[in-house]
Amino acid sequence: MFKLVAVGGTKRGQEVVLNEGENVFGRSMECDHVLDVEGISKKHMKITVNGENCFLEDLGSSNGTFLNGKLIQKKSLSDKDKVAVPNIIYQLVYVKEKKKIVKKKVASTEESDVELGMKDAIPKDLLGKIKYNFKHKLMRVLYGFNEQYEWNVLLAILLFIFVCGNIYLTIGPVLSTSEEMIYNEIKARGKQYANEVARTNAIHLKNGELQRIDTLFMDKLQSEGVESYELFDMDGRIIRPASKIDTYIQDVFSVKAKNKFQNTGRYTFSFIDKDAGNGTVGIAKTLMVHNINTGQNEPVGIIAIKFKPDSLQRFNVMNSSAYLKALIYTTLLGVLFYGFIYYLTIYPLEEIKYQAEEVLRGRRKELESKKLFQEIRPLRNTFNTVLQKNRELSNEDVGEFAEIEEDTNYVAILKEIMEGTDSPSMILNSEKNVEYVNEAASDLTGMRENLVQGENILDCASNEGFAGTLLKLCDDSANNNGTNQTEFYELEGDPYVINVMSLIGKDNFAKAFYISFYREK
Repeated sequence: MFKLVAVGGTKRGQEVVLNEGENVFGRSMECDHVLDVEGISKKHMKITVNGENCFLEDLGSSNGTFLNGKLIQKKSLSDKDKVAVPNIIYQLVYVKEKKKIVKKKVASTEESDVELGMKDAIPKDLLGKIKYNFKHKLMRVLYGFNEQYEWNVLLAILLFIFVCGNIYLTIGPVLSTSEEMIYNEIKARGKQYANEVARTNAIHLKNGELQRIDTLFMDKLQSEGVESYELFDMDGRIIRPASKIDTYIQDVFSVKAKNKFQNTGRYTFSFIDKDAGNGTVGIAKTLMVHNINTGQNEPVGIIAIKFKPDSLQRFNVMNSSAYLKALIYTTLLGVLFYGFIYYLTIYPLEEIKYQAEEVLRGRRKELESKKLFQEIRPLRNTFNTVLQKNRELSNEDVGEFAEIEEDTNYVAILKEIMEGTDSPSMILNSEKNVEYVNEAASDLTGMRENLVQGENILDCASNEGFAGTLLKLCDDSANNNGTNQTEFYELEGDPYVINVMSLIGKDNFAKAFYISFYREK
């Protein structure tokens, strides 16, 4: 959307929103935008908006129209250009429109006529029912997403989900099994150490012979993954190691083990914690002795051991590395398959589009393809049926298709005409590609024949406004049986009249366009 903002003069601060198409400014009430300002003509200027292109034209005003300080008659506009008329200075502003999408909620039991028409009959066999429910139930969710996201974006999202799911379901179980094996090995060693401490020290602990308690072998096991240990009585008073004697347990795992045994009363089992803090595995066991008076075994202490073996650390590093490698390789493979799926799907659609344009131009009889894509075949057949009915309604000969008429001869005819004139001229073929540009037209438009030959006028014109004007004149001539079409345009600071005529072939399509430029006197 374009609008004019008055940055100077009597209308300073006011805004004028430009409509699509012609916008006439002047003092007359017949104008689209009335400017009741001294010095403005009844019909002073016209601004034409064509999509994202904007053109300014002076309508023969008494005091003229200025673009960026220069008097003009007709010229294309760009964002931030300043247009000046008597007592007003406007600045052109391009505003990107924000589209508001209104979504209507429809009851799940209701379906549109199109959806109902597209539905298949519900099969009776199990496999058919599964396929039917997948297509019309599960896929409805994706169809809804497809109304908000482009198909290629949705395909990328689905492939990403596939990549992550594939890694989780394939790599995850293997790594989990390996991790469980390491934990089992740690638990076995931990139980062995705890049993050894209990076997050699339980009776001493019961009799209060603390000086006879021996845990020296535990101090030597750091190289085998034992990070720390605590031997304490049922009140939580530490007995070993010697550095902590007569202090009470504060380690989180030791406290948790003591509470676990006392709260459950299950003293004959080992307590294992896979996350005992700082990446360690904790194993605790009670020291049991036989009570002669009761005839039962009773707990007299607890040994709590924390393991941090190198194998577990190496596994964690390997675990992260395996997931990262799997993610990288699977993502690269997913990108490759994205390309395969995308272009295998897009190519038949592009082929249909191209062939449809050829049919409409009279260069092809019907749509056909060597690619095997049975889902698109009904679409191609439907299109061919419509073409057949159109020919019958137009009383065309459907038995033999007329020979396709090329534009080469028509271009050659216009070239001979151009060689007989000195005025700036150029020739376009039926596709509006540049065929010939004489020297005078090259100097005027900046398009050198050897550089632009075969290029579409949109790709080689000096600016979009100029290219848009030429294309509009070509289309107008083609739609009016080749009659000459005229338009004013400013080139090199001077006003020129652009004339465009076309040669119509036997198939009623424009085969070539002759463009000439005349400086207005």
